[in-house]
Amino acid sequence: MGTVTTDTAAAGRARVAVTLFFLVSGFGFSTWASRIPTIQQQLGLSEAALGSVLLALPAGLMLTLPVTGLLLQRFSSRQVMLVGAVLYNVALALLGFAEHTWQLVLLLFCFGSSRNLLNISVNAQSVGVQALYPRAIIARFHGVWSVAGFAAAAVGAGLVALGVAPGGHFLGVALLLTVLALAFYPGTLPLQPAAGTAARPGFVWPDRELVKFGLMAFTSMACEGTMYDWSAIYFAKAAGVPVGTVGFAVYMVAMTTGRFLGDALTNRFGVPTLLRGSGLLMSGGLLLAALVPRPLVAALGFALVGLGVACVVPLVFSMAGRSARLSGGPAIAAVSTVGYFGFLIVPPLVGFVAEAASLRWAFGLMATLGLALYALVSRLPRPEPTAAPAKPEPTPLVLE
Repeated sequence: MGTVTTDTAAAGRARVAVTLFFLVSGFGFSTWASRIPTIQQQLGLSEAALGSVLLALPAGLMLTLPVTGLLLQRFSSRQVMLVGAVLYNVALALLGFAEHTWQLVLLLFCFGSSRNLLNISVNAQSVGVQALYPRAIIARFHGVWSVAGFAAAAVGAGLVALGVAPGGHFLGVALLLTVLALAFYPGTLPLQPAAGTAARPGFVWPDRELVKFGLMAFTSMACEGTMYDWSAIYFAKAAGVPVGTVGFAVYMVAMTTGRFLGDALTNRFGVPTLLRGSGLLMSGGLLLAALVPRPLVAALGFALVGLGVACVVPLVFSMAGRSARLSGGPAIAAVSTVGYFGFLIVPPLVGFVAEAASLRWAFGLMATLGLALYALVSRLPRPEPTAAPAKPEPTPLVLE
């Protein structure tokens, strides 16, 4: 293997290419999320039953983390990312044709597994691209993810109004996203695992420092997972809005705004201050929606939650990607081991609490997560720098 110095044009191509893979991830996931109420109705699932079914997706995420860690120690993150994107879109297409609950559970497991391959590797790529720029840009990648999610939510709402079945909807989106992934793959970074990582086990449990980052990611991912799975249902049943996807769209707009502002805010105020504010916004928004479930007030609450979660995962993954112990991909996978428990545990619990009490109670209890984030950030030993390097010199990359 040799090295090559990345020039400005190559850095720009890599930035665009990785941006498009974030778009593929965000649009595909929100396409599924936008049709959850429709699929719930088609299969006749109660809130508790839906909560149990939705457990399959984060279970797929969690159980494939060791596989992802192993692959990222053996292959370039760009190769893992492409395979993950193709499998992700195949699973999305098939989800629309599930006719039985067991089929939905199986496909959601596959959807979560492939999403894990795609997301961990694309975040590793984003850390590599960030190293080529003098100022923070990493939150903007996640901003594009949010833009794609909002666009998918809008498309989903429109197709629901037109009476289009999820099968045709999902198939069309999956084909388009696969074409985009194949088209932009050549521009991604040919990063290889750091020397010596191939001899390590495929799965590495995070050390004490990475566990802290993982717990911070847990709080955000738990809120994100709840909003993806339950925001439309909350708006329809608790706030009384006929088109529940409006609530999901409000959340996505706020998250998008927060992520595009995130790099500037990080450079000005620093990571700890931004993360503490994020925790307060998450708690305040969830409490507001739970206490006053009227359309406008609930929408304001969802907007605050979106602003709160906007930059947590990008900043945490960026810090993890600079770990001295592991290279970017395996470090992010290790942090995700803790963080993804938020997706795994919390959204299904929302369904169980909603069945036993109400969705309002479930959302109110979720507000404790923002306070937990605030407390965790306060325990950081020192302010963390942004992901940007001190000088804009080109970074040598290991060729495949």
